[in-house]
Amino acid sequence: MKVNHLVLTVLAFFFACFQSVNLHAETTEEVGFDMRRDLLLVQFDSKTDVDDIHTAAALITLMSNSKFEKVNYHAVAGTYGIQEGLYVPPNDLFQLAFGDKWSDAHTNSELAVEQVMKKVKKALEKKGDVWIAEAGQSDFTEKLVKKIQAEMPKIDVSQRIHVVQHSDWNEKVTSPESLQFVRSTTDYHKIPDGNAVGNGSPGFRSPEYSQWDDKISDPKLAEIWKLAMAIGLEYNGKEGRYNNEAVAKGGLDFSDLSEVCWILGIQDIKDVAQFFDEYGY
Repeated sequence: MKVNHLVLTVLAFFFACFQSVNLHAETTEEVGFDMRRDLLLVQFDSKTDVDDIHTAAALITLMSNSKFEKVNYHAVAGTYGIQEGLYVPPNDLFQLAFGDKWSDAHTNSELAVEQVMKKVKKALEKKGDVWIAEAGQSDFTEKLVKKIQAEMPKIDVSQRIHVVQHSDWNEKVTSPESLQFVRSTTDYHKIPDGNAVGNGSPGFRSPEYSQWDDKISDPKLAEIWKLAMAIGLEYNGKEGRYNNEAVAKGGLDFSDLSEVCWILGIQDIKDVAQFFDEYGY
């Protein structure tokens, strides 16, 4: 009886250890974006660099892929901070690419917050999290987070609102109080810059790459990319706007998509060419 008791005790110990390891593995696998209930917000400043125009086309290309077509996403235009320079009007492109899945914070920031809040509320009520890719500054994010705190005070925004930023410049031209608020209140992640290759983020800026039209055969996506290229060339460096050298040379810059890739767990993509090889069709 004593031997049997000892054996049972040892077995129970190892079973408990196995359960603990299993639970840890499951928890680790579940960390990250959950397509069943999470919301992806992609917030574009569109001021004054035209890279957001290319990023919008790249985003809808990714969202059109069968792997990500079930992602609950929403785009927001005009989420700029305190930078000087003129706006790059993206409305025609956003309407073509996103349909009713975008809001215009440039025209009416408060209305955009209201529209986005409705989607945020649905996700949070379903026990989902909100993931914000800041293709711009944190000023709009601050407004949104304060709206969540006011209307859903039981939500722990430090656990449920995840903000991803890749650009030092974006942080520098965010209103200081907005940046401080967002960094101290939400689950804030600063990832390597998406403009460079080989730093841990996909490098989505290339002056040389122009073969996108050979990779995009879907007529709707091809139309979107043609419009994005046209808008980029039309406004790049115009009337004091930032002159993006990659775009000026006929290349591509959708560096802000690196944040979306981080959120979705596909940051192993090396560069622009690999992006189109894997997600162009």
